[in-house]
Formats: sequence, C-alpha cells, structure tokens
Amino acid sequence: MKNLYYEGVETFADTIVAPITGAGRAAVAILRLSGPRAWEIAGKVFSPWPEVVEPRHILYGHFINGDDGLVFPFEEGRSFTGEQVAELSVHGSAASVESLLKECLNAGARMAEPGEFSLRAFLNGEIDLTEAEGIRETVDAATSAQLRQANAFRNGKVREEIESIRDQVVSLLTAVEASTDFSEEIGDLDRDTARAKLKSALGHVDRLLSTADIGRRIRSGATVAIVGVPNAGKSSLLNALLREDRAIVTAIPGTTRDTIEATVELGGLPVRFVDTAGIRETQDEVERIGVDRSRQAIEAADLVIHLIDLSHPEEMEIDHDQVLRVGNKADLTPSVVFDGMCVSALTGEGLDALVAEIRARLGDAQTAEIPILDRHASLLEEARGAIAETMQTLDAPVPDDLAAVSLRSAARFLGEITGETTPPEVIDRIFHDFCIGK
Repeated sequence: MKNLYYEGVETFADTIVAPITGAGRAAVAILRLSGPRAWEIAGKVFSPWPEVVEPRHILYGHFINGDDGLVFPFEEGRSFTGEQVAELSVHGSAASVESLLKECLNAGARMAEPGEFSLRAFLNGEIDLTEAEGIRETVDAATSAQLRQANAFRNGKVREEIESIRDQVVSLLTAVEASTDFSEEIGDLDRDTARAKLKSALGHVDRLLSTADIGRRIRSGATVAIVGVPNAGKSSLLNALLREDRAIVTAIPGTTRDTIEATVELGGLPVRFVDTAGIRETQDEVERIGVDRSRQAIEAADLVIHLIDLSHPEEMEIDHDQVLRVGNKADLTPSVVFDGMCVSALTGEGLDALVAEIRARLGDAQTAEIPILDRHASLLEEARGAIAETMQTLDAPVPDDLAAVSLRSAARFLGEITGETTPPEVIDRIFHDFCIGK
C-alpha cells in the first residue's frame, strides 16, 4: 500500500523491524517484525520454525545469533499494526539485540522509522489518531495523572467523545440535505429540533474544552510564583513546601537575587514553584536584574502566591488574575487579623491547607476525566464556531441548505481530531514525534 502520509517511508509492501523495548541492560528484550514477510524472516533467524504457523501460539527455540528465546506470531488483522507480525523475545543484552537486529536486516527486513508501527496501525484502521497520541503520551508519562490522561486516549475514550459529537453533526447535516433535496416528500427541516441538537452538541464541545487547561498542566506542569517584598519569607516557604533547603534563608533583605525553581508532584500534577527575588526599588544592578526576572515569573505563572510578613505587613500591587494572598509568620503574630490564608513556614502551621488551596486553584488532576490535548482544543474551538454559525443560520429567514456549509465544516474539524479528515502533513508531524519501536 502506497503511503501518502509519512515522509521517508515509501511503501508498506516491505517488512520492518525494530526493538520495541527500551535500550540498555535488561533481562529480556523484544524485536518486532511487521509486514508481509514477517513470518518468513522470523523463520530465517529462528529455529525450529513450524511448517504451519499457529497464530498467537508461543514458539521456543534458538536464534541464528546463538541466543535462545521465544517468538510470538500474529496473523494479519489480529496484530497491533494490522499486518502479519512476529515478535522476537531474546535476552536483553545490547550485544544480543544488536546481533539479532542485524540478522533480521540481512534476511530482508528494513529498519522501522520512528513511529512507523503506530502509523501502520493507524492507516490499517487498528487505532485512530487519538489512540496513537495516547501511545506517545504513555511513553512520555512521568506522573500518575499523565498516565491516566494517556490511558484515556489509548483506550478510546477521547475517540468515543468526539465521535458522539460528530454523529450529532452528521445526523443533522443529513437531515438538512434531505429536506433540501426531497422537500416535497419529507417537508421542511424542523428547525426547533435542529436547534436542540445543536445546543446539545455545543454543550458537549464546551465540556471537553473546559478540560484543556488542566490537560495542559498535567502534561507540561503548572507554575506557581512566590512573590512579595524582601524578607517576607518566600525562600522559607519554598523550602517548607519542598521539605528541603533549596533557597538561601537569611534575615538580610534581598538575599535571593535570582529566581530559584523546584518541581514537586501535587495530586499527580507537576507543579514548578518559583521563589522570586523580593520586588522593590533598588540601585544594586544584580538585584535589579533579579527583580526584573521576578516580574517575568509573575507573567508566566499559572498562580501567584503573594506572601506577606504578618509581623510587618507590606503589600504590593500584583497584575495577575490568579493571586493567592498568604500571610507568613503566623506563629509570631497570633493576634493579627488577616483576610487571607495564614501559615508559618518555620513551624509548618497552615501548610497542608495551603497545599490543598493550591491544588484547588490549579485544578484537580485526579478528577479530570478526559483532559484533551492542545491539538484537540484548537479543532474543537473551530468546530464550536461552525456549530454556532449553524445556529445563527437557522435563526435567520434563509434557506435550510445554507446551514449545510457550516455543518460540513464542523464535521471536518471533528474528523481531524480522530484522523478521518486529518491533512497528511499533520499526520506526518504527529508520528515524527514518536520514538523508534513505537
């Protein structure tokens, strides 16, 4: 089959091979052969090879490189790629893997391109584009929330959500076209029913779009900037949150002259805390640079903790839409009335409540059921615009068939998410992000 999507891969008529387990020392490694000659090539590098292969029955024997191991044969249509596949399980030394890989190449296989196994699975209809993205996200997952998000893609949950919306749109498009082409037989379009369907579709789209921010934070992490005047206890608070001394803590105002960063996992969400230099007017050139970087950190932050020394309250104007006011040194000022959260970085008083509030402000990664990717969000925004345009058309005294134009656009944008209508260059870009063996 001619490949129209992936730059550098000319045809699917050849058989490809690559290790599908990680590089490095291990007890076991697996090489995958996929393509029309997978079993033939496996039979050249492994013995004894049966005259009649029983798919999905494990074979034990010896490889041509002297190692012994297992072969797992899968027939076309019943494998990950949808092609004939043989997976070769050998001892995991680099020498064993490299020598067996060389034998497979000598026997007629070609080295797989990055992501080519998944690409073949996609083009053969075994997975959709969101499931392919789920494979990539699973490989990259470093936190429990990232893995849960990846599983939602890989297990087809995102596809099901998108297909549900697209089915509504296509069903309405069919009704519009039928009322236009066969108006005498079936009558005019019921616009009230059509509006109700569009409203339902819009609600579904909005629900998915509402997960975009938490999805982005799950993948890339959130940034929390700790800001305040010098000596408010910002470095002490950072150390208390991290439970280790990452920042210099002294009683000299202006000690932190640059931003100090550290990342922790809060409820599955990677959170990067930035301890900023105290913001004040200064003639010290080095400190002034630190203050400028503090202002940049505020602009880039998802949440700003405005830390105030309760023993010497001094507040500052912070231009940010997510500011959490926190009073520090509560252990020294028990009688002070403060209309924000109170903590003591020294004793740990109030820290658990502060962490809970930070999690609440950033979004709960544990309860985000289907956090979408940026690519999905962009296309959902386009689809939403097209659906809203259709509703405006149906509210106007114009022919029904004008609604078909925006409905087709909505269906196309939704189809791009799952791969049904995705441009070749986008597919190429997605699979180029994969590693070899996936």
